[in-house]
Amino acid sequence: MPTWQQLRDVKLNEYTDAADGWGKVSSRSNTDKDRVDNGMFAKIHDTQKGETATRAAADVQQLSRNYQYLHTECGLIRTALNGLASELAAPQKKLKQALEDAENLKFTVKPDGSVEYPTQSSVLAPGTNTAQPGAPIPYKPGAAEGIGSPDANKGKAEDIAERIGEAVREANEIDGRYAAVLRKLKAPPGLTVDDATLVDAAADTKAMQQAAGKYADDDKIPQGKSPKENADWWNSLTQEQRDEYATLYPASVGALDGIPSAVRDDANRMVLAESKAQIQTDLKAIPPEPFPQKVFGGPRVGMIYSDEWIKWNKEYGDRKAHLDSSLNGIKSIEKRFDQTGKEGLPEAYLLGFSAEGNGRAIVANGNPDTADHTAVYVPGTTSNLGKVGGDIDRMVGLWRASDAMGGGTTSTITWLGYDAPQDIVKDAPFSHYANDGAPAYNKFMQGLETAQGGPDGSHTTAIGHSYGTTLIGSAARQGDLHADDVIFAGSPGVQVGSADEMDVPKGHVWNQEAEDDPVPDIGRWGHGGSQWRLGGGVFLIPSDEPFGANQMATDTTGHSDYWKPDTESLRNQAAVVTGEYGQVKHVE
Repeated sequence: MPTWQQLRDVKLNEYTDAADGWGKVSSRSNTDKDRVDNGMFAKIHDTQKGETATRAAADVQQLSRNYQYLHTECGLIRTALNGLASELAAPQKKLKQALEDAENLKFTVKPDGSVEYPTQSSVLAPGTNTAQPGAPIPYKPGAAEGIGSPDANKGKAEDIAERIGEAVREANEIDGRYAAVLRKLKAPPGLTVDDATLVDAAADTKAMQQAAGKYADDDKIPQGKSPKENADWWNSLTQEQRDEYATLYPASVGALDGIPSAVRDDANRMVLAESKAQIQTDLKAIPPEPFPQKVFGGPRVGMIYSDEWIKWNKEYGDRKAHLDSSLNGIKSIEKRFDQTGKEGLPEAYLLGFSAEGNGRAIVANGNPDTADHTAVYVPGTTSNLGKVGGDIDRMVGLWRASDAMGGGTTSTITWLGYDAPQDIVKDAPFSHYANDGAPAYNKFMQGLETAQGGPDGSHTTAIGHSYGTTLIGSAARQGDLHADDVIFAGSPGVQVGSADEMDVPKGHVWNQEAEDDPVPDIGRWGHGGSQWRLGGGVFLIPSDEPFGANQMATDTTGHSDYWKPDTESLRNQAAVVTGEYGQVKHVE
């Protein structure tokens, strides 16, 4: 508990200097983590095989977790020291002003914070008295021992004593708040970071949010603002403030459309690592699943579930299924991180992540902020975090095909930023999934444009598959798509009946439909658009000639093979993405 003397003498610059040192360690750790994540895995698999590669990969993964932990914890220490110095400045200033006032009045401040002052009275002989903080009626002149004229010094001394007391009380509250959190920021011996360590780091972050809320307030992070407003806020901060907000509120910073992709990636990887640790911890806490059933009669003619399994399934079944699904999605994202550098694949950027509900994942191949060409793909029905691996693979394939086209750098993005329908029969016929998710897609696209420096910063293509095309159509209907081209694959309808309504230049809507894809014709009754010049109510979809889309040739089959490697279907998409329209093969 600091005294007024300690508060007076403390050199706040020593705290900020120390904070700078911890900040440098945090930044170096983050740089080293990126080097591990984005290069070492690919080199291991290029140079090692079999069990040797497996062991080496595990060691590198452990190294990445260690760096992640150092980045977080050292960043929290930096924020604590800066916050402590910033908040102590006000009570220290208040104290020094009170001490200066006492000195000017020739009052004496005693070690306990009371103030000795000379009495003023026309009745009593000159003497001294002492004012204590918290006087019953402070700040008012009194009378010497209740008689004679008022003593002006009494009120002045009480005012000074009260200000000294307030300054010390404020400093004690600040000191206690930060000290409680700093005491917990200790690494275990050996620094082998495991799930428990990362879960603890997440708890440390929450504790620091509470402690430093007056210094780095979450309310200052834009909520519901435009990407430009987000960017303006971010650009108004010093680099140190940016680092502190990203460390304290990684989920909020990682979700900000319009700020640099590298910043969002760092923040979201922190959320991903801590989410994975928490999920694995929660899974370990679930009791093992009992033997589920007894089968009787021939080859599984029937089954009887045991009472023990029924009880377990009721209590843990849904919870375990959700955790398993989330963990599968996280591993799919990490798999993409590990592929960086393999066969020339660029660095991955995690532009959005959440394990809540059906989950969210936005993964870019290459930095979209600097890419000459950007493609943003929306998956369709049954998409969720647990299944995102297949969607990521599709965009990896499209990146490779686009890169082979030449004509500049490309970034391909998987955008699972909405709640997709999860059931083909019960959910997919309804439009609210698309309508609810479309504003977020528009905002993300506008955020890319903002980070790229404007509408001419990159040639951008919106790509939808199945119900994802419905979302893109809804996005164009509801607002600005911020795209130069649109590609639909296996579309059940896009809520509008004409390519002219897709918010891209005329002639820049492209469509693919495999001959045996059943979704377009089935879905048209729920999501098809109409043209009043055709009489209305015709349920037009992009595959219909009157819609006005460019019909691209496909050599794939079914509803899900439009991104199959080394196919005409994929090459046609790559030609549009890279603006090589002359290489697109049309339906004959």
